[in-house]
Amino acid sequence: MGSLAVATTKDDIRAGAVIIHGAEECYNHSMELLKALGFPEGVMPLKNLDEAGLVRETGFVWMKQKAPYEHFFKGTNTKVRYDTEVTAYVEDGKMKKMTGVKSKQMLLWVPIVEMEQLALAVHSRLRLLQTR
Repeated sequence: MGSLAVATTKDDIRAGAVIIHGAEECYNHSMELLKALGFPEGVMPLKNLDEAGLVRETGFVWMKQKAPYEHFFKGTNTKVRYDTEVTAYVEDGKMKKMTGVKSKQMLLWVPIVEMEQLALAVHSRLRLLQTR
């Protein structure tokens, strides 16, 4: 038997979203959301945001910025790249199915797919690609 796949579009995923526009409004909305989820300030240092959205029913969020941005976290000695659009599904203390965020590990840029707030530290899960 074959399987039936249902394609979802960007509009389907974002249906019913609260959408914010404008740099200052998007920044404030994003900071409030991160704080409500239990993440420390500065964990997602996005610059020049154009749009931010939240679908409360599913926890889907997105943030759009004018250009990709790289940030160096001194505390972890890690360089992180944020694409022009960052997406995730959020719940209390977690961000899952993240897109648009990569961490430089050794010489490779590795996608960060999940972040979790544990006690006083933020832990990231990286997606490592296997080659055969």
